Amino acid sequence: MTYQLKDDYIELYKLIKVLDLVDSGAEAKLLIDQGVVMRNGEVETRRRAKIKADEELSIGEVTIKVLE
Repeated sequence: MTYQLKDDYIELYKLIKVLDLVDSGAEAKLLIDQGVVMRNGEVETRRRAKIKADEELSIGEVTIKVLE
């Protein structure tokens, strides 16, 4: 799965919500808090982490490539 950035970055929980991987922002934050979100191969627990172009995220079986 890919995501095309519209600005310089997108906050992590917003990205998860925008891609319809969850039904609400609260669910996105819960996933992040549980430590199941990987950012460039490492666990990311900051809900508002600034996700920029050329980063790769994975949540369970889903891999997201962020494009410029």
